[in-house]
This record gives sequence, C-alpha cells and structure tokens, in this order.
Amino acid sequence: MNGNTSKAEKFWNRMAGQFEKRASKSKIAENKTLINAKKYLKASDIVLDYGCATGLFSIELAGSVKKVHGLDFSSRMIEMANRKKDELKIENIDFTRGTIFDGKFEKESFDVILASDILHLVEDAPKVVQRMNELLKPGGMVITATATMGEMNSFIKVIFSLLNKIGLVPKLSYFKMRDVEALIANGGFQIIETEILNKNNTEYFTAGNKI
Repeated sequence: MNGNTSKAEKFWNRMAGQFEKRASKSKIAENKTLINAKKYLKASDIVLDYGCATGLFSIELAGSVKKVHGLDFSSRMIEMANRKKDELKIENIDFTRGTIFDGKFEKESFDVILASDILHLVEDAPKVVQRMNELLKPGGMVITATATMGEMNSFIKVIFSLLNKIGLVPKLSYFKMRDVEALIANGGFQIIETEILNKNNTEYFTAGNKI
C-alpha cells in the first residue's frame, strides 16, 4: 500500500467504533439503501459488499442470498465484522481486508455488487466502476448509494475541504446526481432505478444491470 492508502486506512480504523455506536439493528433494517437493494436479490445470488465497513449491511443481507463477500481495506473494520459474524454464527459471509483490485477476485464471479457510501471516497471512481463490471456475471447488477457532495452549497464544500486538510474527514469527490448516473452508465451499466435518499439531495441511490 502507498502512503495515501496507509493514511486512509488509519483514518477508517479510527472511525470503526463510530459505525457501531450510531447504527443500531433497527436503524440498519430501516435503511433505504438496503430496502431498495433487497428488491433485486435472489436466494441464489453471490454478493460482493464493497466497502463493507463493520459488516452491518452484509449481515442484514446474508439471510436473503446464497453468499456475501464483505470487502474493506480497514483492518479494524474487518476485525469487528468478523467478530459479529462469529457471535451470530452466520456461515455464508466471508469478510476480507483488501481492495476491489485484489487478484483473488475472479472475473464474472458475482451476481450483485453493493457499493454503499464508497464511490465518492475512492481515488479513481471510473476505474472502480469498470472493475465492478468485470467482476459481475453477464446481466449482473450493481447497487450503489453515493454521497452527492456536489449538491451542497459552496460554503459547506469549503468547510469539508478545510476539514480534510487537517485530517478530520477523508478526501471526497464532489459528485452531483448527474455525475453519479454518468459514472455508472459509462462503466457499462444500464441504469434501472434511481432515488434521492434524503431531503438534502446528498445521498443518491442507483441500480443498474451490466450491459
């Protein structure tokens, strides 16, 4: 890993505990991204939860599909996810520390890829979306929820930029909703559903099939 990745991992390792404090099971069950995603899942599906954090979504989805692979580059996040999986005795989830470009993932090996709150954080989003396309089976589905920071006013963007410089928030891409749609479509997907997930227009759901 390069210096930037190590710095980013340290940030997310520090954030791992916050995920657990703010996300009770009831809130996760009511999450709009998960509710929307479940409409498209089948019992035979093999799912990649990309950017799985502490495994909250993976655990919630495990009962609806054949297999879930949770992936995150934060060692602390994965440690916490594995502990919860073991406590709950869930056998159809694997949690792995790494990146979506790791060679252990074979092309066309997943039916669905869930990428929740991750695309605005990656260094090269178009490359990541193309990689997701490669990993999906023909006709496979990508399901995303992406922070659309570009819809915020300029003052808030300046605040986030300053917070990033002092290490309190990670580097962000300031996508607008149209940017997210273009990102998914240009990555080789036919978009079949979109939804604004909050009243501030800063969380955007998309679902698309591999063309």
